[in-house]
Amino acid sequence: MSTAYKRLFIWVEGPDDVRFFDGIVKPVFERKYGLVKVIEYSKLKRERIDNFLKSIKAMDADYIYVKDINDAPCVTAKKEGIQKKLNNINNDRIMVVIKEIEGWYLAGLDKANSKKLRLTPPSTTDNLTKEAFNGLIPKKFYSRIDFMLEVLKCFSTEMAKQKNRSFRYFLEKHDC
Repeated sequence: MSTAYKRLFIWVEGPDDVRFFDGIVKPVFERKYGLVKVIEYSKLKRERIDNFLKSIKAMDADYIYVKDINDAPCVTAKKEGIQKKLNNINNDRIMVVIKEIEGWYLAGLDKANSKKLRLTPPSTTDNLTKEAFNGLIPKKFYSRIDFMLEVLKCFSTEMAKQKNRSFRYFLEKHDC
């Protein structure tokens, strides 16, 4: 099967992840795949996810299962925890975001866009938590989602690779 018709399913935790992956990651992967589908798994039952993973393997498609590290001691421990819950998941298909997806959002802002948004993000976002992210949102934004959408409009993949190790690793691991 030609890679032009190859399918990729990207499993993500929640709506903030869907927004980021649809806006930033999906277009990058569409250069390599005929179909890229982002799926939110937070509201799905484990059994349904497991069955879907089995179907993906049967159709010879690719998948990436994305999970924040949150408070896990290391990537290995996080992956082992996921594998205990899902029978049909391969270790090499699990991608752990360090620390949380909010770090990936802010990593893509250069100095000019940060200034435009009235924001002073950290020089690296590897350890940024959801709470720290929320604390950085300028008062001019009506909502967290409004702010996230503005960040995505001026997101730089190259800047994000410099400011967040796990984002850089994610793209390099998948040859993007």
